Amino acid sequence: QVQLVESGGGLVQPGGSLRLSCAVSGSMFSLNFMGWYRQAPGKERELVAAITSGGNTNYAGSVKGRFTISRDNAKNTVDLQMNSLKPEDTAVYYCNADYTTNVGRKVTSWGQGTQVTVSS
Repeated sequence: QVQLVESGGGLVQPGGSLRLSCAVSGSMFSLNFMGWYRQAPGKERELVAAITSGGNTNYAGSVKGRFTISRDNAKNTVDLQMNSLKPEDTAVYYCNADYTTNVGRKVTSWGQGTQVTVSS
């Protein structure tokens, strides 16, 4: 059973920084796309940043230049460094991973979510 465990959320003042981490554990053939999504109250879940196994990245326009996604393929982890945080970044942040099982099935899995609150 593959599990995603997030850490690093919390309360931060506007202009501050936070780093989110997600560790993927369990048996799988390969770990492919990894990403961070967020969902604010009353809004739909949206993609924040994504990274392929080869290191190609993609960011939402609202976070480009402020957030940086990175991954460690040896440790099966993905991090999201968030700088210059704004109140509108307040949301529950979810780690997402696409992986291939040992029998070749492609699966998408989610973490439990971590709260990020940006407020003075």
